[in-house]
Amino acid sequence: MKPQAEFEPIRVEPAYRKVAAALLERITTRTLNPGERLPPEMELARQFGVHRGTVREALRELETNGVLKRERGSKLMMVTRPARRTVADGVSRALALHDVSYHDVWEALTAIEPPIAAAAARERKPKDLARIEAIVATGVDVEQTAGFFRAVGEATHNGVFMLAHEPLVQMLEPSLATLIRKVPQAAGRVATAQKRITAAIRAQDAAQAQDWMSKHIRDFRRGFEIAGIGLERRVGND
Repeated sequence: MKPQAEFEPIRVEPAYRKVAAALLERITTRTLNPGERLPPEMELARQFGVHRGTVREALRELETNGVLKRERGSKLMMVTRPARRTVADGVSRALALHDVSYHDVWEALTAIEPPIAAAAARERKPKDLARIEAIVATGVDVEQTAGFFRAVGEATHNGVFMLAHEPLVQMLEPSLATLIRKVPQAAGRVATAQKRITAAIRAQDAAQAQDWMSKHIRDFRRGFEIAGIGLERRVGND
């Protein structure tokens, strides 16, 4: 007789997690909107039927996740929108824990950055172009290179694009210092690509922006090889 499959153990969550989940559902469904204040802890404890300490722990978790904050001088928590970097930090850590390699990051950048550049060329506003040009005018280094990608992403005015590429930019940053240090021509090639992409964005030429961004990302792979950064290496093992 074939043995029956065992049941999965029932997951028992701490009460504060259930409170946090209930509050988060109200926030994500926009029943509670950014800028609105939550009731006092004692009132929330009454409504949930839990101790005040349980509510406090739930609020602390949501504050850490960037969806609540306490303004100076106020005892009440206010609903807020998590910064993109806060969201991306968690994604970057999760990807690193899943043994993402530099090849994985490079391949994802190849897929997403050229369309982002094209969208930036179509959608950019004068202030976006001014920001990109200001970044390009500074010397190439790790912060400048990452800042260029971020500025191009923000010029799309597409929240999905901005959130999608931020973890990749964060994961690329540790290798950029090695690349720039070990490859003498790297800074010059990066600067040239940035100027070409910027010119296309200025002209609102989406095809040129996409084409030059594709070349730029391909060039990173060649730079990795010259710098001796194995693409099979796991991100975080520098």
